[in-house]
Amino acid sequence: MEQNKIDQLENIHRPEINTNNFGTLAIDLGSSTTVVVFQKENGQPPELLDLPPISRVPGEIPSLIWKSSAKEESYLIGQEIIDLNLFNEKENNLSQDFKRWIGSSKIEPIYDSKISPEKAGEVLIHNIWDKVSEKVSIKRLVLTAPVDTYREYRTWLINVCHSLEVKEIALVDEPTAAAMGAGIEPGSTLLVLDFGGSTIDMSIVALEGGEGQASPIAQLVRFDGNNLEGKSTQVLRTAKVLGKSGLRLGGKDIDRWISHHLLPEEKPTNSILRKAEELKCELSNINIKETLVISKQIKSNENEEKFLKLSKKGLEELLIEKGLLKSIEKLFKQTINSAKRNSFELKDLDSVVLVGGGSRIPLIKKFLSNLCNSIPFLTPPPIEAIALGALNLTPGVQVKDVLNKGVSLRCWNKKNEKHIWHPLFLAGQTWPTNKPLEIILSASINDQLSIDLIIGEPQEEGSNEIIYINGLPTLTTIESKDQIKKITSTIISIPLDPPGRIDQDCIKLIFNINDNCQLEVEGLDLRNNNEITSQNLGKIR
Repeated sequence: MEQNKIDQLENIHRPEINTNNFGTLAIDLGSSTTVVVFQKENGQPPELLDLPPISRVPGEIPSLIWKSSAKEESYLIGQEIIDLNLFNEKENNLSQDFKRWIGSSKIEPIYDSKISPEKAGEVLIHNIWDKVSEKVSIKRLVLTAPVDTYREYRTWLINVCHSLEVKEIALVDEPTAAAMGAGIEPGSTLLVLDFGGSTIDMSIVALEGGEGQASPIAQLVRFDGNNLEGKSTQVLRTAKVLGKSGLRLGGKDIDRWISHHLLPEEKPTNSILRKAEELKCELSNINIKETLVISKQIKSNENEEKFLKLSKKGLEELLIEKGLLKSIEKLFKQTINSAKRNSFELKDLDSVVLVGGGSRIPLIKKFLSNLCNSIPFLTPPPIEAIALGALNLTPGVQVKDVLNKGVSLRCWNKKNEKHIWHPLFLAGQTWPTNKPLEIILSASINDQLSIDLIIGEPQEEGSNEIIYINGLPTLTTIESKDQIKKITSTIISIPLDPPGRIDQDCIKLIFNINDNCQLEVEGLDLRNNNEITSQNLGKIR
């Protein structure tokens, strides 16, 4: 049956090919929907691309991958899966909600697809690339990434795009791109809440410009250290991210909460979760009464007819009970505190921008409005705002970003005679660094032959993380203020020749964060003035 359905796709009309159009392609890979936008070089308005048969409407592709059993490495993408009604097949050939697991150290059992999250994302991006390349010529590819898993996600994206024949590849932080997509005035400072399918990202962005100054830009991260083609001859301009935070929780988790709340005995199948999502979207309409009950018919696991019934008031009570508002408040405080390290005050905010499907829930806007003391809100088109903002990039720009999390070095404390985590850079530290950080290390034992450099990220006390209990996403709080997470398993060892002694300083290390947010170190042996070769400790963020 599946093969017959696949054969039906061969007769679908393909659009006329026009490869004379050169320009920039932006892809915003989302948990539910992936947005594809193209802009020609001549400055014409951005175009939401229609890519049949994988797009639902122009510019929007459902983030779904189906591995066909008929052929090895044969996949169906996006709307193809919905049109062929493969959603309700019992096999686990379907991959959905895969974005949240890309770069994750642990994949929860709720993701039960045969396709790995990384592979699913790769298939989607490559498939989009192939279809767009048939229609236009791409000179620059712009991709978006979430805040919370930025470092791991970035590494994955670099590998995925390695084989693509394009001169320029840029990466844009999703909340900052959202700010650009909202059409904010130059010189503004704004708070961006991006409530997507699998993540909530929040950031405070200062957009330079205004009063005769250069126009603002989006936050751009350059892949592999390559500058943008066609660098501007103007003086470099800076776009500054003042503070940011993120949480791996999103609209897909709300769907699971709704399903479990209304049908606690039913396993949340794809069809049930889709109905829960429809219910959530309808209850997010600001024009319906809070007591109006909306009902969605579903088929139970025993093929019985059942109903999902919920009111707007019931949905809001459920979200409050699950701790969603408290989590948003913690993200808000973390973001504000991070920005305060860059001389920011809440009164400096000009606007609040809400994007992502979850931002449609009236409770979210109302709650955030109270936190922001009635600062004006902007609500651009929630789905395509990020992709449109990602296009607003300017060649020849220097970007000042901030670390989402701090960086610490495990080293020996001579006074207390024990190993401690010593802060190198704090959350909110701008990068690339203007001046390096120097630190002097000594041996922890006599006749020590080397000093190991172990780098970690402090986990902020009181912040939230997500755990899964019986497949249900649950918010928990990080209690320990001393909890450190190692960034990489790789340990760089610096030889000591002659061997070190406890009573003497051995080496001076100089730490720096480069343009690609990579931590670099070089130094000097204080006992003989021998230089310690510069080494890369890996990506941070």
